[in-house]
This record gives sequence, C-alpha cells and structure tokens, in this order.
Amino acid sequence: SANTNLGHGLTARHSCSNKPPEGYVDYHHKMSTYATILAGPANVLQPGVSPRLICGADEDDEFSVFNYLDTASSRVGLGALARKLDHEVVGILGVGGTGSYILDLVAKAPVKEIRLYDGDEFLSHNAFRAPGAPSLEELREAPKKVDYLKGIYSRMHRGIVAHPVQLKAETLGLLDGIAFAFISMDAGEEKRAVVAKLEALGVPFIDVGMGLELSENGSLGGILRVTTSTPEKRDHVHAGRISFDGGGGQDVYASNIQVADLNALNACLAVVKWKKLRGFYRDLENEHHSTYTTDGGMLLNGDPP
Repeated sequence: SANTNLGHGLTARHSCSNKPPEGYVDYHHKMSTYATILAGPANVLQPGVSPRLICGADEDDEFSVFNYLDTASSRVGLGALARKLDHEVVGILGVGGTGSYILDLVAKAPVKEIRLYDGDEFLSHNAFRAPGAPSLEELREAPKKVDYLKGIYSRMHRGIVAHPVQLKAETLGLLDGIAFAFISMDAGEEKRAVVAKLEALGVPFIDVGMGLELSENGSLGGILRVTTSTPEKRDHVHAGRISFDGGGGQDVYASNIQVADLNALNACLAVVKWKKLRGFYRDLENEHHSTYTTDGGMLLNGDPP
C-alpha cells in the first residue's frame, strides 16, 4: 500500500497482482478477472456497485496522443512524471541516422506534436543507420525520409507531421509554433539560418554531432557531441561549440562516417538532456555541452549556466 500518482488526476492507494500459472488469454481476460476479484468485496461495502457500469460518455474521455494505452508508465508509477512532457510541440530537423533514433525515442513520450523536417529520400544506406528494418520493396519506392518514418511511428503516436523539405530561407516559416527542436542536420549556411530562426523564436534546442575517423590500424574512433541552447544561455553556441562551416550533405565526397549504434547513442544522450530540461530527469550540473569519446568511453560535461 502506497500513494502512487499515475497522472491524469488518478492516485492509486493500493496495488495488487494476480497471475495464474497459465497466464491470461488477452488483455480483456486479464482486466475482467481483476474486476471479478474486486467486485465481491466492493459490493459488501456498497451494494449495487459494478465494474461493468460505464460512467461518462466517450467525449468525456481525455484525448490521448497515443493509439493505445501507455501501460509502461502507469505500471511503474511514472504517469505523473510523463505528464511533464505533455503539450509540447517538438521539431526534429533532419531525420537521418541520429534524427531517426531521436524520433524513435520522442514518439514514446506524450508530446502533443512531432514535426519532421527533411527533404531527402530514404535509401538503402539509410536503412543501415536507422531503427527498424525496411523491406526491399519499400526501398525501391525511394520514399521521402519523413514520409517513411511517419508511416511507421504514426502507428503509435497520432501527432506526427511530415515536412518533406530542406530547411532554408524560404522554408524557415515552417518552424513557427514549435516549443523545442532537435537539430541533426549537416553543417552549412542552412544550419546557421536555422539556429538564427530558433533563437529569434526563443525556442530551446539541442544540436547533435558526430566526428568519426578510421585509424591506420583499422579501428574506428571519434567523439559524439550534444550541445544545448536555451534562451538563458546561448553564448557558447557561437563560441565554437557548433560548427557551421563545411559543405555538409552537399559534398558527396565529404567524409561522413556513421554507424547505427553511435547514431542511437547520440540520440539517447540528446533525448535524456531534453528530459532533464523538462524536469523528467534529475539535473545536478545543468550542462549545456557534452561529449562522449569512444576510446575509453569518456563522457565530459561543460558550459553550465
């Protein structure tokens, strides 16, 4: 017995578990069994009550951004904590390797809307550094990255909006209305314009980066970067923490080594920092810049407020 805040105005004072050896046939079987167990004692306390009475019309139910119940948060008592992420409109600017993993994680949060920005097609090389496993037929169709990913994650989250465009001066207006942004796009003048736009809007953002190189002995090494910018602290961004130079994705001969596990790790570090900013995770240092070095597994924080 303990008071557990499940969110949505619901507090549980007790918890119980009834697991038959053979298990349950389905979720309805499970919940109806619990209802039957509790109904007898409840009728003793208040004759006439029934777990099968439906109270309230469907329109009284609170709208959920998910297509099915988030039982993961409620079963461990994190419902109230998850609500700290409610009502947020999140933009993911670039859904390549790291950006697609950011989407995978953010889609499991109860944010109001997730906007995807990327004008590139989803091709075979993308399949090897993104979550999931597309079929050969899907790759042959060469869908836009944002459309392909929306098709997958809309099965779970209702608020995904795809913008199959490159972010540049003519399309920056599409960023209006977002409350937070993840930037996972190549360096270049387009990125500089995006950062200026977000700063003008007063939007906090996290920029991710990855620098890997193949050594002479044949092993891969490098550094992952997560740089946070908030209205309270932006000076470090323009002091060299984020690079705006280089041809980026426009230079087909540029070295741009990426591997799925490091893409996923870079995304995890970024999403954890976002959740720190929103009070979901404890944040003792309030760092605005972190680097992870693969050689030695060293994680360094810097740029406190």
